[in-house]
Amino acid sequence: MKQIHVVAAIIIKDEKIFCTQRGTGSLAYKWEFPGGKIEAGETEKEALKREIKEELHCDIEIGEKVAHTIHTYDFGTVHLTTYYCELMKEEPILTEHIAMKWLYPDDLMSLEWAPADIPAVERVRA
Repeated sequence: MKQIHVVAAIIIKDEKIFCTQRGTGSLAYKWEFPGGKIEAGETEKEALKREIKEELHCDIEIGEKVAHTIHTYDFGTVHLTTYYCELMKEEPILTEHIAMKWLYPDDLMSLEWAPADIPAVERVRA
């Protein structure tokens, strides 16, 4: 089974959490924290900064680790590490996702999340 190592940003602004919705493809229309695959030679934090810059055209400051989840899908096993993050100045601009929402932690479970993201969602709500 293919092993896929990814990182994601839990971006907080005005006590709300930034959530993104996937388009077509694997996990179509599921919600997730933005991020992506770790490339060869990158640290988790380097990959996360690069992915957020590519996907959302903004810079982040990375804080503490939130969760590390391993979830097996039909396409492979995802190893997801999430970090609390803060936007530096720019507002996110969607380039790969079809929707975004800023939600209070108590409202996060109103979305249909990708399974690998659920442990981080639960930790943020706690």
